[in-house]
Amino acid sequence: MNKKNNAREAFQKIPSVDDILSNVKDKEGIPDHLLKTKVREFLDKLRKEIKNQKIPNDIPKYISKMVEQIIAINKSSSLKSIINGTGIILNTGLGRAPISKGIILSVAEAIYPYCNLEVDKDTNKRSNRLDHIESLINSLVNCEKSLMVNNNAAAVMIMLNSLCEKKKVIISRGQQVEIGGSFRIPDIIKSSGCKMVEVGTTNKTKLSDYENAIDSKTSAILVVHTSNYKVVGFTETVDFKELAILCKEKGIHLLFDLGSGAIYNTKSENIPFERQIGDYLKLGADIVTYSGDKLLGGIQSGIISGNKQLVKKIYINPIYRTLRCDKYRIALMEKVLRTYNSSSEINSENLSINLFLRSKEELLGIAEKILKKVDKKIKKKYNFNIIKTQVEAGSGSLPVEKMESIAIAIDSEGISSNKISNQLRSANTPVFNYINNNKVHIDLKAIPNDQITTLIKQLNRCL
Repeated sequence: MNKKNNAREAFQKIPSVDDILSNVKDKEGIPDHLLKTKVREFLDKLRKEIKNQKIPNDIPKYISKMVEQIIAINKSSSLKSIINGTGIILNTGLGRAPISKGIILSVAEAIYPYCNLEVDKDTNKRSNRLDHIESLINSLVNCEKSLMVNNNAAAVMIMLNSLCEKKKVIISRGQQVEIGGSFRIPDIIKSSGCKMVEVGTTNKTKLSDYENAIDSKTSAILVVHTSNYKVVGFTETVDFKELAILCKEKGIHLLFDLGSGAIYNTKSENIPFERQIGDYLKLGADIVTYSGDKLLGGIQSGIISGNKQLVKKIYINPIYRTLRCDKYRIALMEKVLRTYNSSSEINSENLSINLFLRSKEELLGIAEKILKKVDKKIKKKYNFNIIKTQVEAGSGSLPVEKMESIAIAIDSEGISSNKISNQLRSANTPVFNYINNNKVHIDLKAIPNDQITTLIKQLNRCL
């Protein structure tokens, strides 16, 4: 009985949402509707706690304190600029391919307040939004026609649905990958309305496996690049050119999900790209699909390149309208594609590729510059060391390829590595990092030069 009375008394002390908000002084920066929603959610949670006899000592004071925290958390935009000290350039959690500030600002100028997205400014007639980027893609990968949708999983799905619906699609068991976020190739094939025919084994697939599986109901062979893992040891795969010859002889399509494909072709040891899109089209692929936001260095998108008639068939599929890209993506992709003067020459505005190209020696110079400007008091409290590291490209792009890099390692006798890591991520401009051997690492591979001054400020402020 006493417990019920305690809870009843506690409930009576909870003011209404309007009364709470009327006493809030500093709520600038947070929309009223959001603040009301968050306060209601908090009060609902508080009532449940009271019901379970978890009753704060001073309820009005407790509510006031919690509302202040709600405002502090929600008064600024959720998305914000961060410093990527993980060393992973194509970091999915941090937005994958970074795009230069110059390109982002130029896009704002190009599309504000309106733009000629689907209007020919010379004739004043309706045009195709893809006209702004298609010729750039076609000339760079040397194909007949291209199409862009909002991500590569969508590209694979609409390709299969358009070309192979209700027909058989042959795929090696060793290529039935999960491409992230629980999106699995077998599920995509099924969702596309196709029947999947598995051939070979996990580690070995032969040309005869494909040949024996082809019948009158077969529409295509789908090759999926195992971009996020490698099978090594006792293995066998079919040469791509041989597959192309087989498909041509049998009158079926050769479709290739390259996943993370590159346009840039360089011999630089700092950028171990293994897959150029144009190479597979030259070898005989009818269609190649690939991501725009990985080794290409652009915005999240999926690109479909290849045979003109097949790409047209994909374009007229009603599903395309649900997957097409808006003006922001198209404008950003056009700017990024124009950073390629050719497949072997890019300009400084392609931030992703230029981060890949930075040498270990260049990064070492940056690390030394940073440490020179760290406050002496902080250096007494923390140990700073410059160390050699090896990093991955990220997003499953080059899973077994490592690139040399440089990191600043931080530790302290009196402060745990977890606390140091949290302090860095809690900075005004959060510094994402990783812990290895009980030391916090800020890897420099993925940090653009124009963020170095900001990084130094954050080190001096939050440590």
